[in-house]
Amino acid sequence: MPEFEIRLTKEALKDLKKHPPRLKIKLKEILQNRVAIDPYSGKKLAGDLSGFYSVRLSYQDRIIYSIDDAEAIVYIHRVKTHYGD
Repeated sequence: MPEFEIRLTKEALKDLKKHPPRLKIKLKEILQNRVAIDPYSGKKLAGDLSGFYSVRLSYQDRIIYSIDDAEAIVYIHRVKTHYGD
């Protein structure tokens, strides 16, 4: 199975600036070793986020992404908590 390219949106980059270095390292590992290899391994979301997937980054934080199969690209939309912080 070919690896998917990872692209971060402006919102994801903005979220990322707020995280400590250790979470940035963990994010890179998750994206390279899991999401890029098998993007469908994440949890499929429903409701307002239907069509998106989620992977846990930390206890509070989630990586929210979508998949473009035709171009083999994973778009990272958000890297933040979903608890309203």
